[in-house]
Amino acid sequence: MLSGILLSDDIDFMIHGLFQYSFFGHEVWITTSHVCLLIVMLILIIFAIAANRAMSKATEVPTGFQNVVELIVEKLDDMVYSNMGNFGKRFRNYIGTIFIFILICNLSGLLGLRPPTADYGVTLPLGVVTFFLVHINQFRYNKLGDVWKDLTSPLPPWLPIWLPINLISEFAVPVSLSLRMFANVLSGTVMMALIYGLLKWAAVIWPAALHAYFDIFSGAIQTYVFCMLTMTYIKNAVPAETE
Repeated sequence: MLSGILLSDDIDFMIHGLFQYSFFGHEVWITTSHVCLLIVMLILIIFAIAANRAMSKATEVPTGFQNVVELIVEKLDDMVYSNMGNFGKRFRNYIGTIFIFILICNLSGLLGLRPPTADYGVTLPLGVVTFFLVHINQFRYNKLGDVWKDLTSPLPPWLPIWLPINLISEFAVPVSLSLRMFANVLSGTVMMALIYGLLKWAAVIWPAALHAYFDIFSGAIQTYVFCMLTMTYIKNAVPAETE
């Protein structure tokens, strides 16, 4: 009987195709993830326009919405500089952008949406961008000999026995980053779908506590962890004295 309940049509946490079109002879689907991403982007665009107008009329003593914008920028800058030092000024815009983007994606479950970050097609590109940022800065601020030493450590550079293992660990960075966030967000999505599917009309009051955990607490933690690891990987890839 339980298996019959769990297979109810009311329990739905899958990605669905909404419509398809042909692109250079290939069949392309627009899915629920695309729609949710579009809604998140519209929220961010509206917020950015409102923030720009508020700051264009900024006063020396901030009030109202200007206070909110300045608080967000200040806290994000503090997070970047406290972890990357003055070197972080190159990345504060990127880190701030992905922090807000991932956070809104994770919180979108509160709006009845399927969080876009519960789709591996969203989290993997974020991990890949971090991967390229790490290695672009590694080659930019290090000599090739130093990069080779890192890839062959802990043995001497002329004995590259550890090279394959170190290369695997480097390529595992985008996979681990993306899978961590994807798995945590997806698990929350599945749990909430099961709760609503099993309780049906009775799911009115107490699931709010689960939303507070899965969408707000866990979503904020995953956002912070992703950004912290991104900053750590980039900072560790450059010499300590780099400013």
